[in-house]
Amino acid sequence: MRSWAGLGVLALPCLLVSLDAEVLNMAAPQLTADLRPSAVQLLWIMDSYVFVVAGALIAMGVLGDRIGRRRLLLAGATAFALSSLLAAFARSPELLIAARVLMGLAGASLMPSTLALIRAMFTDARRRGIALGVWSASFSLGGLAAPLIGGVMLEHFWWGSVFLLAVPATLLLIVLGPALLPEARDGGAKGFDLGGAVLSLAAVLIFVYGLKRLAAEGRPAVPFLAILAAGGLGALFLRRQRRIPQPLLELGMFRDARVRVALATNALSFFVLYGTQLAIVQYLQIVLGLSPLRAGLWAMPSVVAFLVSSLAGPVLTRWFPTGRVVAAGAVVLAAGHALMAFAPFGGGLAALVTGMVIGGLGLAPVYTLTTDLVVSSVRSSRAGMAAAVTETGAELGGAVGIAVLGSVVVAAYRYGMSGVPGLPADGTLMDAVAAGDDAIRAAGPAYGNAFALVSLVAAALVAGAAVLAFRVLRPAPAPADPSDMVEPVACSTGAASVPGARS
Repeated sequence: MRSWAGLGVLALPCLLVSLDAEVLNMAAPQLTADLRPSAVQLLWIMDSYVFVVAGALIAMGVLGDRIGRRRLLLAGATAFALSSLLAAFARSPELLIAARVLMGLAGASLMPSTLALIRAMFTDARRRGIALGVWSASFSLGGLAAPLIGGVMLEHFWWGSVFLLAVPATLLLIVLGPALLPEARDGGAKGFDLGGAVLSLAAVLIFVYGLKRLAAEGRPAVPFLAILAAGGLGALFLRRQRRIPQPLLELGMFRDARVRVALATNALSFFVLYGTQLAIVQYLQIVLGLSPLRAGLWAMPSVVAFLVSSLAGPVLTRWFPTGRVVAAGAVVLAAGHALMAFAPFGGGLAALVTGMVIGGLGLAPVYTLTTDLVVSSVRSSRAGMAAAVTETGAELGGAVGIAVLGSVVVAAYRYGMSGVPGLPADGTLMDAVAAGDDAIRAAGPAYGNAFALVSLVAAALVAGAAVLAFRVLRPAPAPADPSDMVEPVACSTGAASVPGARS
């Protein structure tokens, strides 16, 4: 019972992260009217948290392995609460940006720690799968509750009140954590690769920044230079990891093809999720003419589907190999996007919402089970590092998806609108809405065709991942030498080959 009560405590940071990300978007209009940030400052207010989280995950995961996952989790929760207070009462854009950066550093310490502690608390593969389902479902609950809670807060209080939501959740974690969560660390590790941490932070941060600039502006010069610089820093980071005795990243884990495919499938699921989100929102609100509230309500069934499937996916591994469940989830996710492609061609709102629900049902087991595959692939003392690798892959996959699939939508839409007079060559859907009835009448079919194209591209990519997962994610034989650096991945229907306790 203590483990399951501890799991409830670990769900708090997940709720916190998803809730915080959603409610800030809702508070943007009030925040802008009060602080008067410039366009660049507003971009950093909204995005600096994501940039820092993505860049710091690996370093924080390894730091937890070194000093203790529970210790880092509690320290990160304290820092998150304090930086949230700073953000809530910020009186200038610069101070709010600084607070968001601190929140990002604190947030990066939460996710790898929760995953690594779940590995320590649930050594049986089946129970751990259910625990990871609960862990994943807590993200959905946060996203589901955000519009309601954020709307109530913004209706009665100032924009900074949305940041105060973090304080009671972190206080509960800080009070209950020491009693319910075990401590776990890598007892044999010495020192911390600070140089590698700086390189990984810089490489990922600059890479995500370049992709976001590319997706937002479409001008390739500066974004491509940023991505090239990030690639150079990433190469230096990997070279350093091969040469030092205590690396941040255990490169040996990538020798297992199943780990590589699990990471790729996980990242691709977020590539598709984030890459199609904006297109779905615009289709609901602009093409179908729904208000933001109605669009949000029609999106909620897919969140509920994700929540249910997060718990159902691990249960299916009692009867089917994990790799088969991952492949089936990817097929269902692909089918959902394929169905959404019919929305502009007579399917309408029903096809779109049904496709979103089917996609949510398929996404959850892919995300939850591939995360378990990677975290279970290393010795227990490096679970924080493996968890951080998975989360970093998801962040990068989402960033690349926004840039690539967003560019597909823009290019297809502009091609469809190329003959419409009175619009700039680089005009957007919002430009057509502002231009008048003729442009709007042309924009609907043009954007519908673009939406159908990106939905089919997403479906094809996920279907390819399903084939790869089916072929590669097979049950692995146990190694002859129990001291192997990389443990077998939990791909069987029985218990995974994971140590019964962690150092």
